[in-house]
Amino acid sequence: MRTAGLASLLVAAALVMPTTVAAHPVPFSYLDIRIEAGALDVTLVAHIADLANDLKVTPAENLLKEDVVRQRAGAMVAMLGPRFFVAADHRPLTPAWSVAPDVLTDRQSLRFEIRYALPGPPGTLQITALMFPYDPNHQTFLNVYEGGALTQAILGRGRPQFEYFAGTRQGVAAVVRKFIPSGIHHILIGPDHLLFLVGLLLLGGTIRQLLIVVTSFTVAHSITLSLAALNIVSPPARIIEPAIALSIVYVGADNLLAQGGRDVRAWIAFAFGFIHGFGFANVLREMDLPARALGWSLFSFNVGVEIGQLLVVVAVATALASLRARSEMAGRQVAFAGSVVVIATGAFWFIQRVFFPA
Repeated sequence: MRTAGLASLLVAAALVMPTTVAAHPVPFSYLDIRIEAGALDVTLVAHIADLANDLKVTPAENLLKEDVVRQRAGAMVAMLGPRFFVAADHRPLTPAWSVAPDVLTDRQSLRFEIRYALPGPPGTLQITALMFPYDPNHQTFLNVYEGGALTQAILGRGRPQFEYFAGTRQGVAAVVRKFIPSGIHHILIGPDHLLFLVGLLLLGGTIRQLLIVVTSFTVAHSITLSLAALNIVSPPARIIEPAIALSIVYVGADNLLAQGGRDVRAWIAFAFGFIHGFGFANVLREMDLPARALGWSLFSFNVGVEIGQLLVVVAVATALASLRARSEMAGRQVAFAGSVVVIATGAFWFIQRVFFPA
């Protein structure tokens, strides 16, 4: 009888123990940044479980005692300071920490107040926070307040930095400075977009014809880029990427089949530009588009893509025109060989993206 009672007690304890452990709050950190005239007011809330782990305080509840917190305040600031970094327009700001953190007993946390002086209205803020590296799953919830607007982000080991663009003239200028070069960079390192564009140029033509072709491509991809970036239409990459490869095959084949008929390259560029726009959007979505300047970021990225395309058009069209001026036969041979290469490369990419997507 006594043995049965002991067994029942052990079973009950086993059932209660996981419930108690599971009820323990999961530690997170919270950062609130308020942009004021001439300063940033920052609030950092950290859980005592994380602080106690790094400070070697046992038990962690000791950090809810005012006298212990005052004694450990300097050590806490020395520990947390290097893990939290703020820069304005890529210039580091100097923090002024509060003398001692506030005890938040109901949240089992401590609240630190930090102030940063601003030399002027910032265009961007670069915020880096990896508050408790011992825990690979630890996350810091970031809120940035400017006027009546709120911008949120989650920082952690996989994403320790966030760039905030201010809702001011300086912020708009910063968006333009970032996204125009990004658009140029993307078109110049995107081999599929470049090959599609080069395929459209192989048959040559007047400057007006080529500009119409490139503009048609730009208008079309700008539409779908905006739709996808705004999450209005978002086809999966597993469909878009093979479709882009097929568009390259089509351009090369059309070059070989063209027999002096009507030039329809502008229509081809326009039709397939819609597909390429979704490809651009997949890259743009990874760049943390600023919510407060979404229109400017999309516009600037498109301008950058257009500049990159014009650079390619000028270089390729000039080279082909120079070759044809010397030998019309050599120009036709280059157009034929180039079209074959375009078809082969597009077919290779299609097979790779459909059957070997990794």
